[in-house]
Amino acid sequence: MKSFTKKIIIILGLVFTFSCEDYLDVTPDALITEEDVFSTFKNAQGFVEEMYALVVSYEQQGHTFQDFLLGDDGFVDRPTKASGDIDAGRFNDVIRDNFVYLNNHYNSIYGSTGNNSANVENNNSFNKQRPGVYDGSLRGIRKANIVIKNVEELDLMVNATQAEKDVILGQAYFFRAFFHNEIMKFWGRYPYVDAVLTDDFELQRPETYKEVALRANDDYQRAVELLPVNWDNESYGQLTLGENMGRLTKGTAYAFQGKNLLLAASPLMKGNNVSINTYDYDTELAEMAVEAFVGILKLADQGRYRLATWNNYDEVFWKSPAPGAWPGSTEFIFSATGGSQGQTTRFMASGVNRAIHTNSAGYEVISPTHNFIHNNFGMANGLSIEDDLSGDYGPTLFDPSRPFENRDPRFYKWHIIDGDVIDPGADDPHKTAQLWFEGPTLKGVHRSDNRENIKILNNTGYMWTKFFPKVDGKYHTRWNPIISQYVGVRMHMRLTDVYLMYAEALHASRGANISPSSYNLTAQGAINLLRTRAGIPNVDVNIVGDNNKFMDELRRERAVELSYEAHRWVDIRRWGLAHLDKYKRKLALNFPKNRSSFTEALLVERICEFPKHYWLPFPVEQTRIYPGFPQNPGW
Repeated sequence: MKSFTKKIIIILGLVFTFSCEDYLDVTPDALITEEDVFSTFKNAQGFVEEMYALVVSYEQQGHTFQDFLLGDDGFVDRPTKASGDIDAGRFNDVIRDNFVYLNNHYNSIYGSTGNNSANVENNNSFNKQRPGVYDGSLRGIRKANIVIKNVEELDLMVNATQAEKDVILGQAYFFRAFFHNEIMKFWGRYPYVDAVLTDDFELQRPETYKEVALRANDDYQRAVELLPVNWDNESYGQLTLGENMGRLTKGTAYAFQGKNLLLAASPLMKGNNVSINTYDYDTELAEMAVEAFVGILKLADQGRYRLATWNNYDEVFWKSPAPGAWPGSTEFIFSATGGSQGQTTRFMASGVNRAIHTNSAGYEVISPTHNFIHNNFGMANGLSIEDDLSGDYGPTLFDPSRPFENRDPRFYKWHIIDGDVIDPGADDPHKTAQLWFEGPTLKGVHRSDNRENIKILNNTGYMWTKFFPKVDGKYHTRWNPIISQYVGVRMHMRLTDVYLMYAEALHASRGANISPSSYNLTAQGAINLLRTRAGIPNVDVNIVGDNNKFMDELRRERAVELSYEAHRWVDIRRWGLAHLDKYKRKLALNFPKNRSSFTEALLVERICEFPKHYWLPFPVEQTRIYPGFPQNPGW
């Protein structure tokens, strides 16, 4: 049997360790055989742990800054960064950028080991992050196939129970599908690699996204069958009792199975780069997605998961209920392991001007765009601003001369707006947010604070605070330095997302008011659960009665609930909207200090053509290795 050197991955300062030390206790660089690695559960789980470490944390992958909101939702005032490259249509620059989570770091795959390639084996102190989505996923796929080969095909786990074999295989099947999905979200259809590749091989790109998604669906289904509901209730989970929240479970597999199918059913994927109709879904795949989501919603009904209440919603994002507890609260389904405390702090503060918190806790500020807020965060009556102004649904609440009044409660919960008190009682004139703008030299204090040579760090008239601590009515500030007491986490999946995807898939397949035979909840009912939590009325019956209008409302609800959680760029592409003017124009809201007028100002007109800018290009080298791997359209 072939021998290999088992490298132990050590990620310093992990937010979530999964108690890796309990499994990865083999001496680093010890020469061991595959029989040794897979002979026992403990050794095999040590190998599986490495796949958890390859899950990319979108918000913390970069070295010195965060630039992870790549849709129409965020603006960073440095066009050379990844979001600026995407805005300008420079996608080839995106895949060469070593400081963005999308980076495939392909030089590390094709022979170069340059110091700026962020990968697991890089010892350069300047850039020790995980690999990007592309190369990290390829590594994960290979590791998953190694597990499946040695445990299922060669049956090397001779000193393990059947339950232990099942959970090892369940994790491997999940990760094989998950890592394929991570590539597919950004690069599109991709060969499904289901074997350990050796020597010369050729991977043909499939003709459609759907056929790859169905292969992934088979693996997710295997994971559903093999994974436990809760590790703490299993004998093998006793080794890490109480620390198993981040591990893969049956619910995790159901949720991602549904997401994989919903993405494949979406208009972009159905159109297969030839045509696109934003309301045209693959109803068969959407119906399959519904059934997968029903699996995890039934577990939620049994108490395994629970939607956060309005009063404890902060616990989902940063405010853990007790020292040492996990963010995510009862909604947690899956997340990447985190980075160092410094990285976490910079992420948590990435939406807030440095003039407020400190000069060292954050670098670039991601300003929420006015267009994203205006188009999605509606009014207290539950209507979008557009529908409210139409007068078709009752009295109008929105007053253009008072745009911050009578808004959806989530607008106030997750944003700082001009005039908000940042730290009541602080003996400093800057205790209120001053985001007004009158010209290049007349800006509110927190829109541009030049006291300490801080450049313009807020460009839009708003700041966002979804992961930013606020305790006893006070935000973390230079006068109230509390951010280090909390851990902010952006999840790959949480329960609110499941309800939103369930509603979208169900509406696409059956309509707003028909529930599946397997579960008594309609698409309308699922959305209204979230609206009730926020304290706004149900979707207007006239909107529900219009299929296209209700789909628009589902999407708006998704934009609000999952705002600033790095789903937006994938969503506006899969819906076939990214090339429309509404989604290309990034706007600021300018107003004088006395708020006597409000004016929309264009920050950037994004370049986006269909189908060219709907998928990232592959590195040229990748498409020239052998025939049958064509480049994405337009590149």
